[in-house]
Amino acid sequence: MERIKSAVDKHREKMIKVLDFMWDNPESGFREWKANSLMIEEFEKLGYDLVKAENIPGFYTVIDTGKPGPTVLVMGELDALSCPSHFHANPETGMAHACGHNAQSASLLGVAAALKEPGILDGLCGKIKLCSVPAEETGELEFRAQLKKDGIIKEISGKREFISRGYFDDCDIAFLVHTLPVDYYSVDGKAVGVVAKKATYKGVASHAGANPHKGKNALYAATQGLAAINSIRETFQEKDYIRVHPIITEGGGAVNTIPDRVTIESYVRGLNHDALKDANDRVNRALCGSAVSLGCEIEIEDMAGSSPLIENEDFANLAGEAIKMLKPDAKFYFFNKIDTGSTDMGDVSCLMPVIHPYIPGASGRGHGKDYEISDPDTACCMSAKWQIMIIRLLLENEAVRAMKIIDEFEPRFSNRVEYLAAHDSLSSSGDRVFYGENGKITIDI
Repeated sequence: MERIKSAVDKHREKMIKVLDFMWDNPESGFREWKANSLMIEEFEKLGYDLVKAENIPGFYTVIDTGKPGPTVLVMGELDALSCPSHFHANPETGMAHACGHNAQSASLLGVAAALKEPGILDGLCGKIKLCSVPAEETGELEFRAQLKKDGIIKEISGKREFISRGYFDDCDIAFLVHTLPVDYYSVDGKAVGVVAKKATYKGVASHAGANPHKGKNALYAATQGLAAINSIRETFQEKDYIRVHPIITEGGGAVNTIPDRVTIESYVRGLNHDALKDANDRVNRALCGSAVSLGCEIEIEDMAGSSPLIENEDFANLAGEAIKMLKPDAKFYFFNKIDTGSTDMGDVSCLMPVIHPYIPGASGRGHGKDYEISDPDTACCMSAKWQIMIIRLLLENEAVRAMKIIDEFEPRFSNRVEYLAAHDSLSSSGDRVFYGENGKITIDI
């Protein structure tokens, strides 16, 4: 343990450099080129050969112990999020590291640096894949949709895109440590999945004062759509943890003109794929019915976001042992609860056992205007030590503990092809209301 601690502490300056640079240069998903360049530079200085995603940010490297065994995937995220009110937000983009991904990247570098130190890999078997991933936060849907149309990405989140590219095919077990404004270490247990939605109401513009009767008000249709969503909330079952939270992102251009184009963006969240599909269909019916009531058309683009996360209990208990070995007075909890936020670690959990542990070191509210990494020694250095200790417990003694977790794991899908097909079935796009002859109206939800 002391060897691990000193190996990490030796590289504290490297970690703080990444932490501060990313803090000062927050970038949204699939745009993290500055952070990506710095991480690549630091990894290559350490002597790592990297496989780079090239047309999007992100990379991975594989450390081979030289002995047969499982492959452990360890990740750190690159992206910031839109939070214009944050005290350190970029004034031009509104982006800020209000979720602590800068600490994740810093600690991943700390893990990489420490694993190069003499003796750290002694007694381990198998392989360790260190991966810097983009775009965990689901934002800028129009930008990501365009990346899909341009053939740059197939999926709108970073980990799922890496899954689709086969980057995780050789991995057997995975984890990622996230920083929270708490005084304990924990693993939650589950989190909901999400479908990202963009609905565009199309009406007919007309002079709002002289001849409003000649127009079709897309804004009224949209506001009725929001009301309709509120009207179906009681039909969602508590056991499915459905959450729907729409906003209007485009609402008309001139007060004296009937709005002919209004856009709503929303997420639909749920605890499993079936619940997500059912809730999303209900929301689409509500949105389409509101379009019909005003004689408007509506185009809906549904993009499957993160899958529901299911964390492995035995793996969580191992993480608890690891932090107690490093810090005997640490408080660790496996809550086995349901988090109604979403993360694309859920996509990884469809294919292999995972945990998404939380570590102290932040203050403020997550995704809020006051969030920051207030204790970098915990958020970065202790995180790196914890991650190495988790790796050690997994891969020592012929990886007996890792293999037990892997062998007892029952994946929701047999391979990434089957998983991606099921997940992408939640995605669709196009016009949804069609006006025919003799008053016939067809709706395609």
